[in-house]
Amino acid sequence: MASLLRSSAARTLRTTRLLPILQPRFQSTHNVHDPPQGNTPIPNRSTTKRLPEFNLNDKVVLVTGAARGLGLVQAEALLEAGATVYALDRLEEPSADFYRVQKRAAEELGTTLHYRQIDVRDVEGLNGIVKGISDMQGKIDGLIAAAGIQQETSALEYTAKDANTMFEVNITGVFMTAQAVAKEMIRWNRGGSIVLIGSMSATVANKGLICCAYNASKAGVLQLSRNLAAEWGPYGIRVNTISPGYIVTAMVEKLFEQYPERRREWPTQNMLGKLSMPHEYRGAAVFLISDASSFMTASDLRIDGGHCAW
Repeated sequence: MASLLRSSAARTLRTTRLLPILQPRFQSTHNVHDPPQGNTPIPNRSTTKRLPEFNLNDKVVLVTGAARGLGLVQAEALLEAGATVYALDRLEEPSADFYRVQKRAAEELGTTLHYRQIDVRDVEGLNGIVKGISDMQGKIDGLIAAAGIQQETSALEYTAKDANTMFEVNITGVFMTAQAVAKEMIRWNRGGSIVLIGSMSATVANKGLICCAYNASKAGVLQLSRNLAAEWGPYGIRVNTISPGYIVTAMVEKLFEQYPERRREWPTQNMLGKLSMPHEYRGAAVFLISDASSFMTASDLRIDGGHCAW
């Protein structure tokens, strides 16, 4: 018995001597159940240490169709992420909201929103503007091609002229814009990210919406992006698309005045039972332009409330 007690005591002593070595380091200052508290947040203080892959500081990004609407909303998101943004649009004068965003960029965000008037069908003028921006900035890092038009006309009544205009803006214009930007990206040997705005209408025929040429043009945009991604991948250029669902814009609000039943019916056609707002596409724009999507190309980011998944 005495031998057993001595043996047990020896084991206890050896265990006791080992305990300090096995104790977690910094136990006195860190407890997993009571971790150190962060400092009180300071308003308007930015940081580059939180999800830095989304940071667009020092990036130069072009956004077509950004004088108003979805293009402008996405341009503002890029500005908030730190980018210098050039808005390209055919309007002689951008919307009043554009000047609010431009002022905010300079005074609050410490960056710049520029405006260049151009119709994407004017290829020579488009190339000149893109090259001029590239020369001035010494690079172009990204493009969001959001310029596009829509027309509701029965397929039996569509004219060749109207169809050609639709395709010239929505496909050829997008193609030529991407081409102009890609040439500059290759010239500077920096790679980059190109985002083309498609539509859920590239995937489905919209119930009760007569727009065959528009839907065909957006399907073309999705296939265009895949092929551009294949050709330009070796240069480090990524090409993806965003396919929005129904968005409530000023243009759509006017459409609801003409077709009030659509305000009631459209929300019932997706899984969330509502229509989207332009701000719900802000994050997608920053994600695809930034390094957060660095291994993503030839993909379509469909944001439609589940409309196409029924």
